[in-house]
Amino acid sequence: MAAVSAGALILGGCETTENRISEHPDIFNSLSPSEQALVRGGQIRSGMSMNAVWLAWGSPEQKTHGEMRGKPTETWIYVQTRSAPYGAYGYPYYGYGPGFYGGGGVAVVRTHHHGRSFVFFGDPFYDPFYYSYIPPTISIPYKTATFVNGRLVSWQYLTQ
Repeated sequence: MAAVSAGALILGGCETTENRISEHPDIFNSLSPSEQALVRGGQIRSGMSMNAVWLAWGSPEQKTHGEMRGKPTETWIYVQTRSAPYGAYGYPYYGYGPGFYGGGGVAVVRTHHHGRSFVFFGDPFYDPFYYSYIPPTISIPYKTATFVNGRLVSWQYLTQ
């Protein structure tokens, strides 16, 4: 039963523009017809209230405070989570034959160290994080909205 409740919480937590509008009709109805049209399309414009931006874009992942032209500001930062490219060196490398750079083969390495012989069996370039079924992810800010006195004064879409 706990698993069903947890699943309902996760699925019920999906935030969409239409969900926000239907759950807060008082906020939506207080907007002008042109702002209502923008909000329905998930768009914003300068001069909108914080509530209107929240209806259109949802809750930000981060909020920060600052100053613009001597006035206090609040900036909302929206973040996307994406799969990260693997490694700083462009892994995996292929084409070097079995056993090298994730080729999946077996390498036998013999070495002598201080008069002793060592033998290594396996893939010397095996990386358990690369072969994991869970790809690494990173969070990237992709849009911001800045407010002065509760009104939108600046917004941006950040390039990827």
